[in-house]
Amino acid sequence: MKIRSTTILAVRRDGMLAIAGDGQVTLDKTIVKHSARKVRKIAGGKVLAGFAGSAADGITLLEKFEKKFNEFKDVTRAAVELAKDWRQDRALRRLEALLIVGTPEHLFVLSGTGDVIEPDEGIAAIGSGGPYAQAAAAALVRNTTLASDEIARKALEIAGEICIYTNDDITVETLS
Repeated sequence: MKIRSTTILAVRRDGMLAIAGDGQVTLDKTIVKHSARKVRKIAGGKVLAGFAGSAADGITLLEKFEKKFNEFKDVTRAAVELAKDWRQDRALRRLEALLIVGTPEHLFVLSGTGDVIEPDEGIAAIGSGGPYAQAAAAALVRNTTLASDEIARKALEIAGEICIYTNDDITVETLS
């Protein structure tokens, strides 16, 4: 059974980072939860993070990222170090999740294949509805003066109208 579980979107704009996530968790063709929380502040509120994929795997990776951030005190270095561990460690390599982590200065998508991607436009999305949310956010960034949190929420609402694995129970966290 394929678990499809979320849409996570991050938008950096005007010195603010917002990460939004929907609450839907789907198992095969059934919605099993409407209000999962997949976006949070970590590292004492210095970093925003969101995950898509297996909840246990996503939370494990968030904890490992937070340890790296506390060790290096730098989001870029922590992202690179986690990606190296994730790719090289046999147990970690089996984890099925993607992460978005960021601060108002930096935003990264991390994967188990060693990817550490910092998007050009300050917009990143993961999960089933990620491409829809990212396209909506790009249009809003280019054509409005909305703040990053407003863009993140509206883009997730748009994705939820298109993607059957995305709902309208949206959590938005911000850092300035």
